[in-house]
This record gives sequence, C-alpha cells and structure tokens, in this order.
Amino acid sequence: MQYDLPLWRPPSEGRSLILQATLGCSHNRCTFCHMYVGKRFRVRPWDDLLADMDSAARRHPHTRKVFLADGDPMALGASRLVDIATELRQRLPALERISTYATPQNLLRKSPRQLRRIREAGLELLYFGVESGDPQVLRRVQKGATPDQIVKAAGRAHEAGFRLSCTVLLGLAGREGSLRHARQTAELLSRIDPAFASALSIMIPEPDEGRDYPLREVPVDTPWREMRPLELVAELRELVAGLECTDTVFRSNHASNYLPIGGRLPREKGAMLALMDQVLDSASEDLLRPEWMRGL
Repeated sequence: MQYDLPLWRPPSEGRSLILQATLGCSHNRCTFCHMYVGKRFRVRPWDDLLADMDSAARRHPHTRKVFLADGDPMALGASRLVDIATELRQRLPALERISTYATPQNLLRKSPRQLRRIREAGLELLYFGVESGDPQVLRRVQKGATPDQIVKAAGRAHEAGFRLSCTVLLGLAGREGSLRHARQTAELLSRIDPAFASALSIMIPEPDEGRDYPLREVPVDTPWREMRPLELVAELRELVAGLECTDTVFRSNHASNYLPIGGRLPREKGAMLALMDQVLDSASEDLLRPEWMRGL
C-alpha cells in the first residue's frame, strides 16, 4: 500500500485496512479543521486503486474491515463507489465491513437510488460530521450545510440502510456560545438518532505551526474565546443531558477530550451524567486527562 500523507482515520478504525480512494477533502473550507490544509483534493486513478487492492489481497487476505480515505470518498460517483466495494469483496473473502467519511453535501448530491446501490454493494458505515446544531456556529465555521440539510442528509443515509457514526465538536462555539451550542447540538443529534455518536474537543494549533487559527479570523459580532477544561466538561454534560436518542452508543473517548465517558443511550444516560457531575462538583482538573496526553 502506498499512502499519500498525512493520513487520517477514526479511532475505531485502528485495526482496519485503509484504502485511499480520494486524496484530501473536496470541501476543505471548515475553519476548525486543518487535517488536509495544503493537500489538493483529487481522485486516485482506478489502476492505482486496483494495485492497492491486489496488494492487500496478497499481504492481508484475512482483512475484516476496510476504511476508505481521505476526507470524503463519498464525493465519488455512485458507480465508482459500487465498483470499489465490489472489488474489495471479491479480493477479501473475510471482509465484514467497509466504512468511510461522509459530508452532508455529498450525501445530498446522490439520489436515494444511488445511495441504496452503494449500500447494497457493501459500504455500510458512514462517519458523519455534524459538528454543531447551532446554525450560527455552522455558518461561522463554514461547514457548508445548515442543521436542516444535515438532518435531511442523515435521513437519506438511514433510508438507504447505512449506519451513521456522528461526531460533534465541543468548544466550537467558544465560551459565550457554549450553552446554545450544546443544547442545539443535542436537539440535532436526537433528530438524527444515529447508531453511534461521539464528541471530540476542538484542538488549537500552536502559533508556530505557520498560521493563525481560522476561528479567530472569521469576522463576527462576538469574538470567539477558547474554553477551559472544566468548561468543556460542563458543555459535554449539557449535550448528554439534552440527548433523546432511542438506541445510540455515545462516547467521548477521543484523545482530544479531557474526560472520556461512554455508554448506551438512553439506558446509561444517568450514569454518564452522574460521573460528569462528580467531576464538576470537585472543581478540580486533576480528574481530567492531562494536556500532554491530548491529541488528534
């Protein structure tokens, strides 16, 4: 396998074979994301993909999971995605799951029939970036989709048979917008009702990494101010308290977070809230993940 770096994947794909179907991100304008800054979006040639799949079949014939990278291979046409899934299943007989990132824009560009074809070919799990349910925040960070468009895209994926793993970003609204961000994001996630949901915390690059952080560059009426660790825990608590999902595995165990929690909603909601209350009542950062252990 020959990779075009940097290469990113969800934490839960740590044991998966990664196949780069596309390079970079077709949107690549979200101000909170610096994963593909400087990496031009392009589609990998079909012959290169076939060569990688042949290599995987020789070297890793017992592969059970494949993750399609980079930022959003769902930008590909339906026929290409069907071909990729079909070829992978032919070469890897033990394959159980194919997954990838998906943006609201790329799901909405496909018809329900096209999405069903992709799902039936074997692509099963979509990592779906929600980020926030607050329309003001989504505009500010240049997400490229409104809350209603996000819900519509998720509904279209559900109808096609995909499972969704939704991610939201703690701290994205800053200190002043935290409460509204948490409550409206909980409302949006509840409307989507995904199989999986996870919260990450925004990570601020150091100034010596070559540029100012974009959240501070977007002109708005209220300046964006970074949140303290316990404020992020309070935002997480407000988010979980507002979730009304029917059967969702929720986690905040990503390395960017100060407090890892997890459980199935609604059954374990009370236990998660009790743990966060204990941490917040202590008013001590000693119970949180130390700064040096955080990362993307």
